[in-house]
Amino acid sequence: MQQSFPGISPEISEWRGQDIVNFQEELLQKINAQISEKWFYTHMKSRQDALPRIDVLNFLSKYVGYHDWNDFIHRNENKYASARFKSGNRYFVIVPLLVIMVLGALYLIFKFYNTQEYNFCFYDAVTKEPIVNTVIEVSLLYENESPVNYLCDSTGCFTLKTDQGLVKMLIKSPYFKSDTIRRQLKKFNRNEMIGLRINEYALMLRYFSEMNVEDWKKRRAKLDEIFDDDALIYQVIDSRRATGMELYSKLEFIDKLTMPSRSLKNIEILDTKYVGNQIIVLQFRIKAE
Repeated sequence: MQQSFPGISPEISEWRGQDIVNFQEELLQKINAQISEKWFYTHMKSRQDALPRIDVLNFLSKYVGYHDWNDFIHRNENKYASARFKSGNRYFVIVPLLVIMVLGALYLIFKFYNTQEYNFCFYDAVTKEPIVNTVIEVSLLYENESPVNYLCDSTGCFTLKTDQGLVKMLIKSPYFKSDTIRRQLKKFNRNEMIGLRINEYALMLRYFSEMNVEDWKKRRAKLDEIFDDDALIYQVIDSRRATGMELYSKLEFIDKLTMPSRSLKNIEILDTKYVGNQIIVLQFRIKAE
């Protein structure tokens, strides 16, 4: 229509009187088809969900250069799909983005509210006294993750900041038995006290290293009872120049522990492993005076 009538409005809804007559004549001359004025007002100047009859759609398609209505749909479906996508972008992009932002904000608020500091302290389960000035290693155990390790301070305590409701931890200390602890955390009670059982053999070894040698026969007999015949005993050697290990058999270690030596008074047990009631692996070091 703009090619035949350059002055006509590009908005069909604005066509009046003579514009409609010109359109009717255009259709009659170029495709030998007719529409009534009533049809024009019904379909072109009002919004209806229903499409016109297929025969009308066919000749209107032919008027604008297509074979028929199906040809028009086939050649324009990508263009109209793109147009529909662009018009719906704000719904398919903005709305999900807003949902994600809201959920993210709620998650951060939840994490902030639920993340608390918990103080864990350890005590001797027999004497009920705090375990102080002793190495206590705490390994937090999470599913499908490597352990997270902490060392307690000189007061036998450590602080954990978490949003978890349940924690599982492995506790290791040279003179106390290793233990796996599970704790249900409570927000209104953030101070946890955990009792550890004494490692009698480790304490006994330290005691033997400090006692007088006069009673060495009894000491050797007890040491022979404590250690497995195939025990592996390591002395960790730590100096400013080098770090290494020295390996002892059961008999060699018993000899070392029953011979007079001032250095043995500084023995420190690092780790022990058991088979039944006997030590199968021992790690120790001699602390420098």
